[in-house]
Amino acid sequence: MKTVITGATGFIGRVLTARLLQENHSVVALTRDVVRARAVLGPSVRCLDWQGGSDDAWKTEVRTADAVFHLAGESVAAERWTPEYKTRVLESRTETTRMLVDAQPGGVFVCASAVGYYGGRGDDVITETDAPGDDFLAEVCVAWEREANRASELPGVRVAIPRIGIVFGRNGGPLQSILRPPGSPVPLYKWGLGGPLGDGKQWVPWVHLHDLVGMLVWAATNTAVRGVFNAVAPNPVTSTDLAHAIGAFYGKPAILPVPEFALKAALGEFADALLYSQRVAPTVLQANNFPFRFGEVDAALRDLLS
Repeated sequence: MKTVITGATGFIGRVLTARLLQENHSVVALTRDVVRARAVLGPSVRCLDWQGGSDDAWKTEVRTADAVFHLAGESVAAERWTPEYKTRVLESRTETTRMLVDAQPGGVFVCASAVGYYGGRGDDVITETDAPGDDFLAEVCVAWEREANRASELPGVRVAIPRIGIVFGRNGGPLQSILRPPGSPVPLYKWGLGGPLGDGKQWVPWVHLHDLVGMLVWAATNTAVRGVFNAVAPNPVTSTDLAHAIGAFYGKPAILPVPEFALKAALGEFADALLYSQRVAPTVLQANNFPFRFGEVDAALRDLLS
């Protein structure tokens, strides 16, 4: 299978690229920094500048690909949410998606979205048929998916949109930020200083990076998969349950909550997104018998923290 990836040097993209190469697929990475991408991804990946290089080169790769994976986008957690930064977050997703669709991707177009689409829903179980929320992240996801779905109007193109949850992996990502928040002098849980965010009652829609990459490849290779699917593990946990599971791994208590006011003082509007309660169900994946390797958070943590 000939594949094209945006965001190939990112937290998810690096692992997806390695998986595709391991399975003997060819990979072309579209990037803003070709030199860095080649250093990160190695000689087996062809790297092209798609936001400043030759239009013909990258567009030809997109048009002739069997699968295009679109993972690029500004991190929602890298900076405080000023109006200018929120614009960057939105445009980094919608404009790049528009560029790819206008290039007329061949085969299947797998375009990332996020469970931020739904907003906070308390204890309600969320499935793919639920309506979007009304906050900033929901607005971003709605606009993002609207651009991606334009590809379904192209002849012969199948569109799959994973709404990705909170991804737990080894090198970087949300789990590492939980274990050692930015600015923390020590790994909190190893010292018995960890605990839930806010009141700890909110549901956390997590997914192991191994399973997420499997979902992306599954969506690309399974012709029955169309439209959105919730890319989360089948067993969400509350923030308190997650804290206790991490604490149990280290043999330490995890009872010191991070107060809501402290999160908002440190992070501003982004703190609201961290305190969402999202009991997201992977209904489409389960209906299609997706083989979860890490369905329980305890198993995921043992794999990632060992």
